[in-house]
Amino acid sequence: MNGLHHVEVWVAELDVALESWGWMLDRLGFECTSEWSNGRTWDADGAYVTLTTSPNLKPSSHDRRRPGVNHLAFWGGSRSEVDAIMSEAAEHGWRALYQDRYPHAGGPDHYAGWLENDDGFKVEVVADP
Repeated sequence: MNGLHHVEVWVAELDVALESWGWMLDRLGFECTSEWSNGRTWDADGAYVTLTTSPNLKPSSHDRRRPGVNHLAFWGGSRSEVDAIMSEAAEHGWRALYQDRYPHAGGPDHYAGWLENDDGFKVEVVADP
């Protein structure tokens, strides 16, 4: 079997992260399938995303510009669905990036929007080809 199995995102404050990430994952068609005191898991099409706090978390904030993962990219559906997500995102703790080049910041043949939440995590929402 090939493909992505899961992504685990460590967050400083689960309740804060759930406001933005929970909405985003639900909006993208992921289903919350597991909840515990320090985390949540959302599944879609055989892969899952987990948000969790950890006792091993170092006391510094996330910085996507440092070495490591810069962003997660998700299929967002049709162009109109991506537009709707981009329009609704600010109400759920996300701010648009590269607005001056939306929806083609990734090039003329790539329809997508980029968002960043208050914790500095970035997602790319990509329209179906």
